[in-house]
Amino acid sequence: MNFAQQKNNSSRLTGFGLVVLIHIVIVYALASGLARKALDAVKGPIETKVIEEKVKPPDLPDKVVPPPPDLKAPPPPFVPPPEFQVTAPAPPSARAIQSTQVVPPPQVVRAAPPPVVAAPPPPRVGPVRAAMVCTKMGKPELPSISWSGEALYKVTATVKAGRVASIEVVPLRGGVDRKAQRALISSIETTLRDTYECPGDHVFEQEFQFRIE
Repeated sequence: MNFAQQKNNSSRLTGFGLVVLIHIVIVYALASGLARKALDAVKGPIETKVIEEKVKPPDLPDKVVPPPPDLKAPPPPFVPPPEFQVTAPAPPSARAIQSTQVVPPPQVVRAAPPPVVAAPPPPRVGPVRAAMVCTKMGKPELPSISWSGEALYKVTATVKAGRVASIEVVPLRGGVDRKAQRALISSIETTLRDTYECPGDHVFEQEFQFRIE
């Protein structure tokens, strides 16, 4: 069965190849014949001609006839000038007039110099006299002592709320025995605390002199 199929296929290929070969031969014969006819047609006599171009003579310009000397050229047509409308400027407004007014510079008024006030006297530094701050001052009583002579004391007193708060006694003369001196200083302190009235807060000085014969 296979052998029969192979035989048929080979016969078909052989027939197809013969057909192709016949076609090739026919095409070659036609092509060679046409080529020869074309060469024969070309081999005929060739004639060449020179064609001369006809040149047209140029046109002569027309003769220009000048105008007669007596004739004058017509005047150019009258062209009226253009009209311009002039608009008057508007009057300046009241605001513009006010803004252009020159304002005079303000006058500088110099104030009068203040009156010269005398400076108050500087406060007194240190204690003052008792008579300057006290409204009531008593005198100390002489104590009963067996001593005769003269004694002088300087007292510095500090006043708080109108009353004497502290006392400092300095003897200015010597020659007084201790017992008599204690009695005299005690009399001074009692007098200052009980009888002196000095409104406010102060520090004052006061001298006390005793003479016993």
